[in-house]
Amino acid sequence: MKHLIVLLLPFIFSFPAFSQNSSSISGYMTDAESSDTLIAANVALSYGAKGTSTNASGYYRLPDIKPGRYTIISSYLGYENFERDIVLKPGESLRLNIRLKPKAYKMEEVVIESIKEKEKQRDIGIAFVETSFIKDLPAMFEDDVFRSLQLLPGVKASSDISSGLYIRGGSPDQTLILFDQATVYNPSHFFGFYSTFNPNAIESVNLYKGNYPAEFGGRLGSVVSISSKDGNRDRFESNLSIGLLASGVSLSGPLKEGKGSWMFSTRRSTLEPVLEVLQKSYSDIPESFYFLDLNGKIDIRYNANNKLSLSFYSGNDKLQFPFAEDAGIKLSYGNQVISSNWTHIYSDKVISEFSLSASRYFNFPSFNIASTPFERSNNIYDYSFKANTEYIAGERHDFLFGVWIESRRLSLEDRQDHSQTFSSDHQSLHGSFYFQDNWMISGNLTFSPGLRVNSYGENKPLRFEPRVSLEYRPSSRLRLQAAYGEYSQFLTLVSNESFSGLDVWLMAKDGVATASGSQYALGLKTIPWKGYGLDMELYYRSMNNLFEPDPNIQDWAGMPYKELFRYGDGYAYGMELLFERKIGRLTGFMGYTMSVTRRRFPDVSDATQQEGSAKYYPTKFDRSHDFNLVMGYKLNARWSASAVFSLASGQPYTKPLGRSKTFNSPLSATDKPQVISGKVNASRLPAYHRFDVGFTRSGSFFGMGEAKWQAQIINVYSRRNVWFYQFNLGDHLAERDEVRLLPVLPSITYSLNF
Repeated sequence: MKHLIVLLLPFIFSFPAFSQNSSSISGYMTDAESSDTLIAANVALSYGAKGTSTNASGYYRLPDIKPGRYTIISSYLGYENFERDIVLKPGESLRLNIRLKPKAYKMEEVVIESIKEKEKQRDIGIAFVETSFIKDLPAMFEDDVFRSLQLLPGVKASSDISSGLYIRGGSPDQTLILFDQATVYNPSHFFGFYSTFNPNAIESVNLYKGNYPAEFGGRLGSVVSISSKDGNRDRFESNLSIGLLASGVSLSGPLKEGKGSWMFSTRRSTLEPVLEVLQKSYSDIPESFYFLDLNGKIDIRYNANNKLSLSFYSGNDKLQFPFAEDAGIKLSYGNQVISSNWTHIYSDKVISEFSLSASRYFNFPSFNIASTPFERSNNIYDYSFKANTEYIAGERHDFLFGVWIESRRLSLEDRQDHSQTFSSDHQSLHGSFYFQDNWMISGNLTFSPGLRVNSYGENKPLRFEPRVSLEYRPSSRLRLQAAYGEYSQFLTLVSNESFSGLDVWLMAKDGVATASGSQYALGLKTIPWKGYGLDMELYYRSMNNLFEPDPNIQDWAGMPYKELFRYGDGYAYGMELLFERKIGRLTGFMGYTMSVTRRRFPDVSDATQQEGSAKYYPTKFDRSHDFNLVMGYKLNARWSASAVFSLASGQPYTKPLGRSKTFNSPLSATDKPQVISGKVNASRLPAYHRFDVGFTRSGSFFGMGEAKWQAQIINVYSRRNVWFYQFNLGDHLAERDEVRLLPVLPSITYSLNF
């Protein structure tokens, strides 16, 4: 505690004393029609006197204003500007809630919204993604949050059929995923084809690609924070969407006396008719399959200073697949989340947010082979409490501090022929304290130091994780940034990238040490012309004490928990470029990533290595070059078009060089051939590229509501990208089969809003 006080003293005594005569303005910003919270919206006073943006709750504050007459101006892409003349009296704290009206000619832009004032680019490593960006892109049958994120620089996809996020050299388990402050562990549908988050129930997605602030922890790499949508506080509203893969309904409306709103959304797959048709011609088609999502939220504005919300999510995939006469699989997996949040404004300088959440991930696969059942029961229970307090101590300091307490239980049981073969049940309590200070040293220099102190279960030392960022703005169109941070992780994921329903999480416990790592980043953000942005970021990250189940262990039964794992390390570095256009009929962005990702485990060797040696090797998701071009074009008042072109280096794989075979050996009972492999992941698949287009027509449904048709073509020129090679391990090793990804896929969706 003494060390913590010493660390806090410079920040406490650096808070200047402000005149009691200064005034301030604060309030919430929302959509005038739907009452949705507007995040990162711009608020400023006339003549450049002062400016800011709304936070994740849609709240803004302009402190320490000299008394007098001003015009307050607010803007947000796709909305009409708000202007109002105000007069501030000495010492007045004006509460002004702003409701922005959508523009009548609202275009279907591809949007990545900026985080600060009107002409400021994103902070280092951060992207705020609006749902319009997700819904307007060409999609494989269904809009998807994670597939949209995969188009951003620094974020990679492993294949066409995976929605997993590989961010800055990290695997999916190194990304913390939050839904209304609750942790979600395996957010996937359709064997990993889609993420579980329904875009119709989502307000915003905040992506921290790296060097994330002290508010978050528990992962080595990145954070995806998703906020669910508020209901309409003015009128009843409904949405119906019908697609080839899934259909859904969303409803929302006001609570009595205008005190808040409610929202309910459901989405279900509609594949059953397609499966019935395919089963008549093909034998290897699932007997049944569906997924179901349920979202809900109640938002209560008790008074001007108190906002309460309760949200929930439940998702489930179910599959029954007989893949042989005497063999089949049944699978049920999904997530359940409930979260409550209370935002309280003590004064125009102090605001707190309290969150209490519970989440569960489960999967129950069962196999039946030759009348012998194989069953698994896997559950994760996560309960957390989080408290944040933001103290805006004038123009120069914005101080955030809080605590995050989590109780987590991971249980796993395997059974064969009704007899237990493996069992693991671990529970732990984790606590964190953090603080962050955004200190404006001068008008063009900002310093943001922070510290997170973690306690990971019993008998483990406290972990101190400093975080710091620095920004220098030599002009209004140029920002130079640098960041450093320490991070740790006590979870690891056992995953099959082609079938996520069998994913299993394990924790650092019983002799398994916590993984750790450092991140460094440099950024240059410019505004070359009005409405354009050009960003460049360089990053390097180290990963130490990585732990994962040892693939050489075939049978876990009876083994000590700590001996199930192998341990290694890794590093990643790269450069990201983003050029975007946000004005006019043609909008969009170009993103390019050059990156290197390496791992090292002691038991991974190649034919040229000596026994026991280890070298760094590329991971399966390492792509040296990755390029995405995303465009949206407003054809006229009703029609708009969008297009996505992707080009990337081929993924690594380990190439077999030959095989050996013993003949009549007295030391071997069989003549089984042994494959001789080359260096680990030293070979590359062919380059990946794909082009998608989409068209949207907006109109009216007999004058009773808004209607929208979306027609899309995925993989327009039917590029059959290679997924992996299947080598013949018999007498002709040189023979190989190319397992290819998806051909051209058309899709159509119809949606109604009443």
